[in-house]
Amino acid sequence: MAVMTMIQAINNAIALKLADDPHVIVYGEDVGVEGGVFRATEGLQKKFGAHRVFDAPLAESSIAGTAVGMAINGLRPVIEMQFDGFVHPAMNQITSHIARFRYRTRGQRPLPIVVRWPNGGGVRALELHSDSNESIYGHIAGLKVVMPSTPYDAKGLLIAAIEDDDPVMFLEPKRIYRAIKQDVPDGLYRIAIGKAKIVQEGKHITVVAYGAMIRTCQQAIEPLSKEGYSVELVDLRTIYPLDTATIVESVKKTGRLLVVHEAAKSFGAGAEIIARVNEQAFEYLEAPPARLCGNDTVPPLPRNEDLYFFPPERVVFAVKKVMSYPV
Repeated sequence: MAVMTMIQAINNAIALKLADDPHVIVYGEDVGVEGGVFRATEGLQKKFGAHRVFDAPLAESSIAGTAVGMAINGLRPVIEMQFDGFVHPAMNQITSHIARFRYRTRGQRPLPIVVRWPNGGGVRALELHSDSNESIYGHIAGLKVVMPSTPYDAKGLLIAAIEDDDPVMFLEPKRIYRAIKQDVPDGLYRIAIGKAKIVQEGKHITVVAYGAMIRTCQQAIEPLSKEGYSVELVDLRTIYPLDTATIVESVKKTGRLLVVHEAAKSFGAGAEIIARVNEQAFEYLEAPPARLCGNDTVPPLPRNEDLYFFPPERVVFAVKKVMSYPV
């Protein structure tokens, strides 16, 4: 057992799978010699060689497209896009080929590809470096979409993603790459994709979040608990497939729901979660479900970042607003 940050846990997961399975290869912009823009793959080329961990040209569409050919021929590519906004040039390869290959071959040919990238804001980056577009990928049939919130989960989910026979979009909340340290087991372990986690049990309101927002919600729960609010916090871990059962069972217990995510509000994961709760637990609700989300705008440049990404105090306010609805 070692104490690791999220970036160290991700590096450790990739290293273990490179050692465990000779079919695993890792490539992307600067992942080889430099070890990635955030050093997620640092030291791996030196340990496993340039034929297993290597740099790719500055061409995201090419990175995704070549992964399709490699996976068809028996390899398990783990490719890195440097930032969320840089995935856009590869969208045709992701939507038209990676997502559809199992369907296209009538289920005969899986396509084991992991596409990793640093997601969201919080590090005062430039344009196209702070987007949070998980809902777009969750909407595309054929893709699994994962976003961890802790070092332990990042390692277990990434190992499960690399071993998955279907393509997995692995979104890493970069603001907590080095913000959290946690005991992480040394060897291989897996966390099931598609299974949410109850971070903290409560009885008054269910708060559903994921990624960096879990930490924000945990910081909000402490003052709320001192005022007598009992909050049940659910970490989705996986955007798609969505663990509807865990959410619905929690809402049946608490009667109230708040969804918190960093991505834009309109047509986001929060809307999908609330729709499913309305379909399956409407009669248990004691207040209208609510969302606390990012704005429907492009994430701002560094100077205005604090105006866009909300602090724990906004979660406190949103919880109290739901709780104040007259029964």
